[in-house]
Amino acid sequence: MATLVPSRKAIIASIAISIVAVIILLAMDRPPICECGYVKLWHGDINSMGNSQHIADWYTPSHIIHGPIFYALGWLFFSKWKLGGQNSTQWGLTLAVFLEAAWEVLENTPMVIDRFRSVTANWGYSGDSVLNSFADIGWMAFGFYLAMRLPIKVTIALAILGEVVAGLVVRDGLTLTVIMLVFPVDAIAEWQAGGH
Repeated sequence: MATLVPSRKAIIASIAISIVAVIILLAMDRPPICECGYVKLWHGDINSMGNSQHIADWYTPSHIIHGPIFYALGWLFFSKWKLGGQNSTQWGLTLAVFLEAAWEVLENTPMVIDRFRSVTANWGYSGDSVLNSFADIGWMAFGFYLAMRLPIKVTIALAILGEVVAGLVVRDGLTLTVIMLVFPVDAIAEWQAGGH
């Protein structure tokens, strides 16, 4: 896979997109930090009000996994299909940050928050703090960087490991969340409920 090394302009654009996402989330009245009043590097209890409010949690592996997924998408667009013309591979990170930032904004709308509450393991989910959303964009960028630097097999193995560990510890992860959001399965919901 060709390397999607971002240019300086692409990095600046990616930072700008992240800042715009923060501004939008603040305008949506998302809390800047956890309403508990403090910031933690790690918050491991998915069944608490602090879930998705701090810098990292059990959903961080999902956001890291977005990085290689978006890297592959950027590779398809800019390397394989040559969309954007010459030197377009430098914009892979910017595309990835745009997609992640758009997800963070969408994820924090009342419609999506209600959907998460009704069909996923996030029954008490109230949306992300702005800090958590910003960190999630950063975690995705970290995953993108790993995909850019590591062999494909290692990247895939790390993604699978992240999913398996999160699945075993909190009975959730990217794959389970997507399944439950798109096509809820009663057996999965019952299994997830057994862990809470």
